[in-house]
Amino acid sequence: MKILLPTSTAGSLPKPSWLAQPEILWSPWKLEGEELVGGKQDALRLAVEDQRQAGITIVGDGEQTRQHFVTTFVEHLSGVDFEKRETVRIRNRYDASVPTVVGAVSRPNPVFVEDAKFLRAQTDQPIKWTLPGPMTMIDTLYDAHYKSREKLAWEFAKILNQEARELEAAGVDIIQFDEPAFNVFFDEANDWGIATLEKAAEGLKCETAVHICYGYGIKANTDWKKTLGSEWRQYEETFPNLQKSRIDIISLECHHSHVPMDLIALIRGKKVMIGAIDVATDTVETPEEVADTLRKALQFVDADKLYPSTNCGMAPLSRRVARGKLDALGAGAEIVRQELAA
Repeated sequence: MKILLPTSTAGSLPKPSWLAQPEILWSPWKLEGEELVGGKQDALRLAVEDQRQAGITIVGDGEQTRQHFVTTFVEHLSGVDFEKRETVRIRNRYDASVPTVVGAVSRPNPVFVEDAKFLRAQTDQPIKWTLPGPMTMIDTLYDAHYKSREKLAWEFAKILNQEARELEAAGVDIIQFDEPAFNVFFDEANDWGIATLEKAAEGLKCETAVHICYGYGIKANTDWKKTLGSEWRQYEETFPNLQKSRIDIISLECHHSHVPMDLIALIRGKKVMIGAIDVATDTVETPEEVADTLRKALQFVDADKLYPSTNCGMAPLSRRVARGKLDALGAGAEIVRQELAA
């Protein structure tokens, strides 16, 4: 990126009330058929405009065309039965009814490529597209076929790589894989999770990122955070191996979390997407609060490798709050840019 401190969101933004119920994760669509197609595109255009007005540098789609960051991708794959559901424990935090893997998984057709082309047509700015990571995908399903988390993760990695290559061809500048599971399943992440992530990114010439956070601001996640103590050192478990990986950008949660900022030193040399916006509160940060988080991060990462961002997606927030947070992110980054220029 040519601009210093290029800003972006971690992924999702709230959907308009005419498309889905606000402030509810995975809310059903309110439209159908061609109206739904047009409504998703209208919402995507609004998300792009909100980011542009806030001064966000790397533009995303706000995940306006998908209900859920994992299952919307999985819905398009063969080998998964959405009618046959089982209850599983998601990231050891909460129970959820999930679809079942009943046969060999495959990707009959591209999933998000047309949506990415539509995003590309809306802006001349760099664009980022988010995909679920292999380990997080397997943690959101019941596997009755492979009966091996590792085997299923490798199959998903191959599928994700197919999608990622087509997204790159559609003009995507950064492909981000979301792996919140890396903050929970440390042994698996180090044994094969990072390797499957690299498989998903294999052969890409665009930049690649992995987003590892503590989750949306929903009760199950906030309750879990209360059990983590005064210091959240989960990143310490995977950062050393991620630093050696071929992934270009590491995205982490910082603002209002108990993550020790010095853990960033473990990924020295990588570009770092710093979460400078708390998505678990309706309180809108001031630009100065954002700037302060960025200044602290600059003790451990070079300015040309720092990408200010949000801690996680903002889908559960109101559009008013999310827009305020976008404005604060853009303004806070500009404060620090001016300081660095001086």
